[in-house]
Amino acid sequence: MPSAIHRTENLMQIRQIQVACEAVQDRLTLRVSTQANEEYRVWITRRFLRELWPHLVGMLAGHLAARPQAVSETSAAAAPTPPSFDQPFKEDNPLFPLGSSPLLASEANLNAGGEGMAKLVFREARERSFTLNLNAELMQALCAMLRKSAEQLAWGLPLDYAAAPAEKATLPADEPKPGLLH
Repeated sequence: MPSAIHRTENLMQIRQIQVACEAVQDRLTLRVSTQANEEYRVWITRRFLRELWPHLVGMLAGHLAARPQAVSETSAAAAPTPPSFDQPFKEDNPLFPLGSSPLLASEANLNAGGEGMAKLVFREARERSFTLNLNAELMQALCAMLRKSAEQLAWGLPLDYAAAPAEKATLPADEPKPGLLH
């Protein structure tokens, strides 16, 4: 593996997101593919998900909570199509900017990323990191996939959607995050 620090700022168009169960290794694999045919992979352990979940739910209930908007005929017609989970993850010989070996998430930062957006950064001890920018719809889809996959592995985690305190939803980069370190 190259000695350079591998980081990516996710400013790309997401094509698909998948969370797959790795029963033998007892972890989840988050796969994100882009319109540029790049694929990013992140391993998520039970302990990591247990620590991350309240922050994801807090962001959904706080910064990404649905806000009432005036709906006009023009905006209703231009609304994006909701994501579909019925198509298999595409294997189009993708490029792997972080390498083909998944990043083993040992730390995460979750911050508001502008109006209606959240910025989720996964980091590992080897200094690779991956930034995922999510709107409310993608965050809800990610949470649903994580929850279902954790149930399939029988992790017994209480992954409910009870709102976490708003101050717990943001993890500033300059503060230590002992609860999110392995």
